[in-house]
Amino acid sequence: MNLARLAGIVLIAAGVLALVYGGFTYTRKSHDLKLGPIELSMKEKETVNVPVWAGVGAIVAGAVLLLAGGRR
Repeated sequence: MNLARLAGIVLIAAGVLALVYGGFTYTRKSHDLKLGPIELSMKEKETVNVPVWAGVGAIVAGAVLLLAGGRR
């Protein structure tokens, strides 16, 4: 399997995941406070929304790479 076909498969998978989930959440910062036996933790979460056109574009680009990579 050459690099173009592998990249095509990865793009198609990423595009399908973008369409199914619509975005992802990650932890940006974590603040911890320790006062004797008391421990407090605060985490800031960020959400990134992936547009539908980006998911469809990734699927199309992946299909093009698969088709172009298979002709060699």
